Amino acid sequence: MSVRQIRMFGDSSLRDVAEPVTAFDRSVRDLVRALTATMRAGAGRAGLAAPQIGVPLRVIAFEVEGRAGHIVNPRLEVSGRLIRADEACLSAPGMWWPLERSFSAVARGRDMYGKPITVRAIGTLARVLQHEADHLDGVLFVDHLPAEERERFLAAIP
Repeated sequence: MSVRQIRMFGDSSLRDVAEPVTAFDRSVRDLVRALTATMRAGAGRAGLAAPQIGVPLRVIAFEVEGRAGHIVNPRLEVSGRLIRADEACLSAPGMWWPLERSFSAVARGRDMYGKPITVRAIGTLARVLQHEADHLDGVLFVDHLPAEERERFLAAIP
């Protein structure tokens, strides 16, 4: 599957809310493969959401600490325990910023064939799932930063 171009911060399509997948056909499987190939080709390579490659559907791919996969129409349940760690985004390459997120998460959704799946995650994988799920709602990780930090982050983007 071919690597797709990743939309960068400033692209207004990253602010759109993605639509749920309703038909689990070949196009969904092709999208998952394209997301995975594009994610693996990028710097950082922890996760990627379909809107980042210009497809407004609720699909994410991830590969963190030996766990790889995808979730279609993910729904997240997050813990109340928060942890602050550096976070980055393939839509703002080379930029890292400390951000507080839930330490653990459970993601429920479907695989590319429509079968139910559950991903239980802690630490980095939980952070990646939250980050990618945000993309599906048009939320960028800088939106979670206090205003002053967000301004510094946006000013630092080359």
